[in-house]
Amino acid sequence: MASAFAYAPAPESRAIVDIAPSYGLFIDGEFTEAADGKVFKTVSPSTEEVLSEIAQAGAEDVDRAVRAARKAFEKWSALPGSERAKYLFRIARIIQERSRELAVLETLDNGKPIKETRDADLPLVAAHFFYYAGWADKLDHAGFGANPRPLGVAGQVIPWNFPLLMLAWKIAPALATGNTVVLKPAETTPLSALFFADICRQADLPRGVVNILPGYGDTGAALVAHPDVNKVAFTGSTAVGKEIAKTVAGSRKKLTLELGGKGANIVFDDAPIDQAVEGIVNGIFFNQGQVCCAGSRLLVQESIQDELLDSLKRRLSTLRLGDPLDKNTDIGAINSEEQLSRITTLVEAGEAEGAERWSPACEIPSSGYWFAPTLFTNVTQAHRIARDEIFGPVLSVLTFRTPDEAVAKANNTPYGLSAGIWTEKGSRILAVANKLRAGVVWSNTFNKFDPTSPFGGYKESGFGREGGRHGLEAYLDV
Repeated sequence: MASAFAYAPAPESRAIVDIAPSYGLFIDGEFTEAADGKVFKTVSPSTEEVLSEIAQAGAEDVDRAVRAARKAFEKWSALPGSERAKYLFRIARIIQERSRELAVLETLDNGKPIKETRDADLPLVAAHFFYYAGWADKLDHAGFGANPRPLGVAGQVIPWNFPLLMLAWKIAPALATGNTVVLKPAETTPLSALFFADICRQADLPRGVVNILPGYGDTGAALVAHPDVNKVAFTGSTAVGKEIAKTVAGSRKKLTLELGGKGANIVFDDAPIDQAVEGIVNGIFFNQGQVCCAGSRLLVQESIQDELLDSLKRRLSTLRLGDPLDKNTDIGAINSEEQLSRITTLVEAGEAEGAERWSPACEIPSSGYWFAPTLFTNVTQAHRIARDEIFGPVLSVLTFRTPDEAVAKANNTPYGLSAGIWTEKGSRILAVANKLRAGVVWSNTFNKFDPTSPFGGYKESGFGREGGRHGLEAYLDV
């Protein structure tokens, strides 16, 4: 008998977004062609459709943008904090007004489900600008001494997994503290940054305060190495972060790095199973697992392993993979063919090393880049899938018997970005959290963000904090 609640597609209309056939670089308040005329195409991961042609910035363009930012810095930094706050408030309100448009755009260019861009990304983007607008005239009271000064020009390089949110994390505190910005978005997701450039013009932000330079790794390298950049902020892979650290070593540039992770999600035997399962799913399958702080290692107490895995498999069987613009979709497309290849390689390594792979039955679309939600059992700490950041919808399950063993296994990683604890005992939460070497520890939840809370890691997950009062310090001479 057919169910009375049969699935029906509920696609969001893409008509609200008007994507131009081509976009230039945004330098000194104007869109302009690259000096050498180079362009590249941005592709929708779910369909492989070419969305637009984008100007590709080179070293000469980086120099133009930095000079524009340096010129704008004189007047922008001299404005009273209350005046800078007005621009940030204006940007935040425009983002709210255009949130549906931006959510659809982000889904098209990134591949993540519309319900994530609409309900998670865009509200947080606006919230960060509102939050740092409130700090702009209170810097003397931020705890960094009297009269803290801006650094100058900030060179910022952001990843493709949360394009607009990472932009907000970087640009909002930089502008609030009186710095000017040259930002390089990821080459696979440049569109939301270019739409943000239009928002800057809509908000009448002074020319040169924000500059946007799409391009590849060489563009980011030229920006990081530019002698007139005072602050470098990077979110991305650990390998690239190490190269950036080498580049700025010996210079006077201030540096913050937010890099990879291999977060442990620890479930104790007294945890509420159904709640924990939802947290596990959110921890690793949100944004297809393409999250630096994903809970990609599930550490479950041995006595409840079977019960938890049965419940988890039932829940995974209800996840819907498909069109990211469908409001019912839970698992969208992988961002690029290159990333899909990396996920596939690491999963094949897990099978070859003896781990047991399981995925729910799901239909993979014929075009685009897709990977079914996957979990591995019989995993040891020696497996690559337990050590390497996969950055995909792949969960490795390990077991433990005692809290000390859970802590030891959780900390047995070169990374230190995030962790989760599931238990009914508040004393256990505090005791375990204090022993975990992770920048963010969630208790009985996962992947919860707020602009008032600092975020960052230890070890090979980078250094420095973004968000909250702590996020101001990276952009101030204190």
